[in-house]
Amino acid sequence: MKHLPSVRQLRAFVAVYQSGHLSAAAEMLSLTQPAVTVLLRELEEKLGVRLFDRTTRTLRRTDAAAEAIAYAERALAELDAMGASMAELAGSRRGRLRIAATSTVAQTLLPRAVRRFMDLYPQVQVLIDDCAPGEFVEHVLGERVDLGVGTLEAPTAGLREQVFLRDGLAAVALASAAFADGRPITWKQLAALPLITVKPGYGVRRRIDQAAETAQVKLTVVHEVSLLTTAIALASSGLGVAVVPASTAAAAPYPGLAVRRLVRPSVERNTAVVFKPERSLPPPAQAFADLLAREFGQR
Repeated sequence: MKHLPSVRQLRAFVAVYQSGHLSAAAEMLSLTQPAVTVLLRELEEKLGVRLFDRTTRTLRRTDAAAEAIAYAERALAELDAMGASMAELAGSRRGRLRIAATSTVAQTLLPRAVRRFMDLYPQVQVLIDDCAPGEFVEHVLGERVDLGVGTLEAPTAGLREQVFLRDGLAAVALASAAFADGRPITWKQLAALPLITVKPGYGVRRRIDQAAETAQVKLTVVHEVSLLTTAIALASSGLGVAVVPASTAAAAPYPGLAVRRLVRPSVERNTAVVFKPERSLPPPAQAFADLLAREFGQR
């Protein structure tokens, strides 16, 4: 490697070759004339050839210089191209973003964020892996994606969460005099109503069961489903009261629904960017994580 020219030496050589004068080359490079002379001399020593025949007043290109110029210009062009390419990647002006999200997140929170991201970074290709809750952790750990957007129901070795949305559980049903929008409802009051929840082992079900145990009540579950969005759809048809995160309820496309925050106890369910901490996020993935923090107002 010690015999390879440096970038500064190549730039000095190209500037002198193109201008034909040390003074002009020095001005082009914002260097002093003696500094350019030293760079040329060092380059000639590394290459073992003379590039210019010098007199007190002129420089004459040698045959070696005529042959070397093409290599020098090509090398500098490749370095410039590499710098420009890396700058584009660093600035998320191009690249690829792979996101894992559970089906509910993919249907509710993700579309708004992805639309905003694509408006800001149109040259980045966005790939969404909408997976089952049981596959979410596996896909992030297996590096099938750059990051996940969702909730870890329990701490997971090898994964880190960057919370961007702090959410609470809510009860959702058709609006009525008995189920008015806006008023909190306790778990004891909820126990008297027919409930729609996700199945045991799915998503928020463990937190629902823990809250019922804390409140010392037995819930009346009439429907168990796999997706939170299905629970809300059933509630919109008057089949019961769905227990879902408040943000999921807010994104539901069904008119006439009332949403009541659950209290005593209040149950928090955070939504986060999930990633492997020992693996650097690619620039597009970091840009998306930053966007989620801005869009949802929490870090």
